[in-house]
Order: sequence, then structure tokens, then C-alpha cells
Amino acid sequence: MSLSHCGFVLATDLDGTFLGGPRRARRRLYSWIEENRARTGLIYVTGRPIEFVSDLVRTGHPCPDVAICDVGTSVYRISRDGAAMADADLEAPIAARWNGAADRVRRALDGHPGLREQALPFRHRLSFDMDPAEVRPHSAEAVQALGLDLLISQNRDFDVLPKGVSKGPTLLRVLDRLQVASARVLTAGDTLNDLSMLASGLPGVAVGNAEPALLAALTAHPQIYCATRKGAAGILEAMAQRNLGPDA
Repeated sequence: MSLSHCGFVLATDLDGTFLGGPRRARRRLYSWIEENRARTGLIYVTGRPIEFVSDLVRTGHPCPDVAICDVGTSVYRISRDGAAMADADLEAPIAARWNGAADRVRRALDGHPGLREQALPFRHRLSFDMDPAEVRPHSAEAVQALGLDLLISQNRDFDVLPKGVSKGPTLLRVLDRLQVASARVLTAGDTLNDLSMLASGLPGVAVGNAEPALLAALTAHPQIYCATRKGAAGILEAMAQRNLGPDA
């Protein structure tokens, strides 16, 4: 599969971004994408599991060409009936870096205050709900000692990831596989788990409801447009700024 024929590829977070903002803006964005699928690519880049994405497709949302799920630790192809298949080639280096670390992470964080493991079937990550008032610095140190990465976003999600794996690096590998030049891409996000994607050197937009910590981290990245409008409306605003799609 290649998206080399596409003049524009939207690589977008879901919650708060593609799925956020006014209903009218969401409808305009989704309709424009569907009307222009012959020359427009769509990649979902989300912390959600593939089951969430499949349900979106089944309920009428645009079907992505690729779904990057679980904060960049899994990659799927998905059909218009919502059926999904993991891309074994793209996931192989992710799985190698994770190396079945879930039980080691559980042991290392056992008894640490402010962390509650999320009951979801992650394959190459482990995630916890975090109470910021209780969590302690030694939890981060325990993750680092395992040679893994820690990603905290929205001051509530404590994600343990394979070293060097997150939304940005995985998206770059997908774009290389699909033969998409970086200038034809617009990334979009709203929280710190989107930082690696928005700071990857690709053009992008932080939508108007982006968390302040993300905006602060993006000040050194002039290729990122900071929208004033929220969610899908912010994506439309950035597209209009690049003379793409309908007006915001």
C-alpha cells in the first residue's frame, strides 16, 4: 500500500482533536475528507486501542488508511467494515524493544502510590491511571531503570512504553513505508502524548483546546500552527491557513 498519490495526508489524534470541537466543524471536516479520498490520506494516531477505532469506523466516521494506536505502540490496517489487522512488519521493532516487559513493569511499580493499572489488553505498553497528588518521583525512576520510556499526559495518564517508541517515531516509519513526503502531511493533536508527533519536524497544528503543557513544549517548533479553534475546527483552521480544504 502507498499514499504517494495523495496531495495531502492528515495524521491526527482522536480525543479532543479529530473527535473534538463543534459538531458542525466535525461534519465539515469528515465530509471533506470523504469527498476527497482519491487525493487525501488519513492516519489516526491515538492512545486508544484498535477496538475503539473499529467502533468509530462502524458508526460512520471516516475510515483511516492506517491506525496507529496505543500511543504509537501498535499499527493496524483497517477496512471499511471496521475489521482490523496488525501490520507485523511495522510492529516488529516495537515488539522487540518492548520484549514482553509487562510483568517486569508490574513488579517494579508494585505498591507505588497513586498508580492503578488500566484494565485494557495492551500488547506493547502498560498504562496506569495516575493520581498526581499521590504519585512519587521514584515511580518514574523505576521505569527508567527498566530501560523503558515514561509518558505522562493530562496529569492523569502514566504510560510505560518501549524505549524510543511513541506517536512521532511510529508515524515517521509509517509515512516512510507509505512513501509520503513530509511537506504533504498535517499532524494534529491536543495533549502531551501528541508531543513526539508534533515535534517530529512534520507540519502540524495544536488545536485550540490543547493543554498548556503541550503549547509550552512546542515553542521551539515554528512549523506547528497553534489554532484558536477547538478540535476539528482547529484542524480546519490550520488547513485553511495552508490553503487546503474548506474554510475554517
